[in-house]
Amino acid sequence: MSKKRKQYSASFKSKVALAAIKGDQTTSEIAARFQIHPTMVSTWKRDLLENATDLFEGKKKVGK
Repeated sequence: MSKKRKQYSASFKSKVALAAIKGDQTTSEIAARFQIHPTMVSTWKRDLLENATDLFEGKKKVGK
């Protein structure tokens, strides 16, 4: 019997990534606070930093 993976919303991911960027807490502390694996914190932080320039390029996405 397979177990379905938990899917997180974009707003939750951004909240975690911003907390990681602030640097007030360690990755482990952030992961414990949000009840996720520390690897996810690092991955979402890296994704935010790599894609942050796309927010200001003026390209509008259709939809949400």
